[in-house]
Amino acid sequence: MTELLLELFSEEIPARMQAGAARDLERLMVEALSDRGLLFEGIKAFSGPRRLTLAIAGLPAKQKDVREELKGPKVDAPAAAIDGFLKKTRLTREQLKVESTPKGDVYMALIEREGRDAAAVLAEIIPEVMGKLPWPKSMRWKPGVSTRWVRPLHSILATFDGEVVPFSFAGVSSGNHTRGHRFLSEGRIEARRFEDYEAALKKAHVILDTEERAAIIFEGVKSAAFVHGLELIPDEGLLAEVSGLAEWPVVYVGSIEDQFMEVPPEILQTSMRTHQKYFALRDPKTGRMANKFGLVANMIAADGGKEIVAGNERVLRARLSDAKFFWDEDRKRTLESRVHDLKGIVYYEEYTYWHKVDSIATKASIIAAEIGADPSKAKRASRLSKADLTSGLVGEFPELQGLMGRYFALNDKEEKEVADAIRDHYKPQGPSDGIPESDVGASVALADKLSTLYWLFHEGERPTGSKDPYALRRAALGVVRIILEKKYRFGLKWFLDLGWYGALTASTEGDKEKTESDLLEFIVDRLKVALKGKGIRHDLIDAVFSLGNEDDLVRLVTRVEALQAFLKTDDGKNLLAGYKRAANILKVEEKKDGRTYISEVDEKLLPESADKALHAALAKAVGAIGSALDREDFAGAMREMAALRGPVDSFFEAVKVNADDPKLRENRLHLLAGLRAALQRVADFSKIEG
Repeated sequence: MTELLLELFSEEIPARMQAGAARDLERLMVEALSDRGLLFEGIKAFSGPRRLTLAIAGLPAKQKDVREELKGPKVDAPAAAIDGFLKKTRLTREQLKVESTPKGDVYMALIEREGRDAAAVLAEIIPEVMGKLPWPKSMRWKPGVSTRWVRPLHSILATFDGEVVPFSFAGVSSGNHTRGHRFLSEGRIEARRFEDYEAALKKAHVILDTEERAAIIFEGVKSAAFVHGLELIPDEGLLAEVSGLAEWPVVYVGSIEDQFMEVPPEILQTSMRTHQKYFALRDPKTGRMANKFGLVANMIAADGGKEIVAGNERVLRARLSDAKFFWDEDRKRTLESRVHDLKGIVYYEEYTYWHKVDSIATKASIIAAEIGADPSKAKRASRLSKADLTSGLVGEFPELQGLMGRYFALNDKEEKEVADAIRDHYKPQGPSDGIPESDVGASVALADKLSTLYWLFHEGERPTGSKDPYALRRAALGVVRIILEKKYRFGLKWFLDLGWYGALTASTEGDKEKTESDLLEFIVDRLKVALKGKGIRHDLIDAVFSLGNEDDLVRLVTRVEALQAFLKTDDGKNLLAGYKRAANILKVEEKKDGRTYISEVDEKLLPESADKALHAALAKAVGAIGSALDREDFAGAMREMAALRGPVDSFFEAVKVNADDPKLRENRLHLLAGLRAALQRVADFSKIEG
């Protein structure tokens, strides 16, 4: 089976760029091959510290011959149009045919192209693809050569069916050789096919597959920790990064000096992860971080790793000394004393974090009172919530904001619930992150997110496409998650109106209404995203929310779930079909009559039993549905709607809505308007798909 093997060998590629580069290489090659009519059976890309590799199986040896007719411009078209067509087809005017059409004579081009050898096509494609790779950062490394690459490119291995594909890129010519591990191998490695290539690299101490390297590291750290009676603290992000740093990973265990173990474990773990890429370990008996760490070397040491471990312990000692210094210095000031310093940290244009905490405190105390939390604690936690941004530790490790605020608050003898709220007010920061533990923490978190959303929406900083520099989508999704998971029963419109309190800009009432209206729509869109994973249909959310009287998210979701369950039943499907039929009739007739029918039925003008049965069923259903909705018995409301199915079906089977008698026609249209009104007490059925 024919096969393309491509390896791009360079100096070290930053770990954070490797996976994306492999995906881009695969994507660009697939696009280029498809454009040239070269189909294949399988493709796989690999990335590592010094190489990108692509293996494509099942490529044809030659392109298929092409024969196609292209329609061109009219014979009397402007010369520029005809010249453009000739340039596109690479033909002369004499080679074109003239064909008569209903719109006049047009030029036709017969294109016949013999398929080329795949190797020749690949020699064109590969450098073209290499030039298109979108590196986040790249460099020029050869004098006089303008071509850029992520790091200096040393060699290109490119073989097709075992033979070299000849081309050059940035002065580097392709061949059939590569190199193994920088220190654990010597000399060039020749390879013609992927199977031999992968095996040769492994002999030269290079593991090609990122997933295999990650598995070796994960199991290696787990096993090394087990020897010491410890266990690995999982860190998927660190594992992915370290897998891109070592071609031949070897795991060792080092020790942390006792003097550093009094520092909060989050500080130690963050310092080790950020600066040194070490894995933290813990004692399974206590659940506390241990004074050991796992490190990954790209080297087999003759002394069993003693020198490597000793060197890393020396480096770690310096790093942790800095962290301990910050910890000791930061605790010399209270959080309260730091609040004024927030005036020097800009949040957005003229807004500082001092302004922000003032806004948060106003909103959080109101929210706390609404949900049964302590307003005074919410206000205190809000005031201190951003103070740790002025600390040395958060300056060094921004990811510790909030968490360090909790430690500092406890050190200042603040109440535990206040300290916990400071820690939790950023939550949730992603789909896998939890929500605040306490109602006080939730109050501050909601107020913080509302302030962010309100201010930036008011200033016109809306997310556009994939751009969301202020993480407004995440903030809105956080609001939705907190409300739903905590089951807070307040209206979204009431909540958004709080954004006005503590606002820093002078605005008209119209600006306020526009901001809140846009925010309402934005948060409902995030609600759809949040519920999509649970299989809840977005059109049903629109159908309930568009009624205008349902902005209690907890009640709205319960209502939508009941509606979705109902529409899965035969009664639900048929009633929806009946509604749509009634709505379509009303739409046509109301437009024709220039009026809206509003269910003013004259019982004396109900000649058919089907008329009377539907009218009676609607009279009963309206009250029963309303009562069920008032009790929030949404399943009960659906059952009352289900009772309408039979009368609706019978009505459409037995009667002619547009009767010859004008009064009878009007009465039946009022009857259908009654059906429309009854169902729209539950949801706007016109927005339901299907």
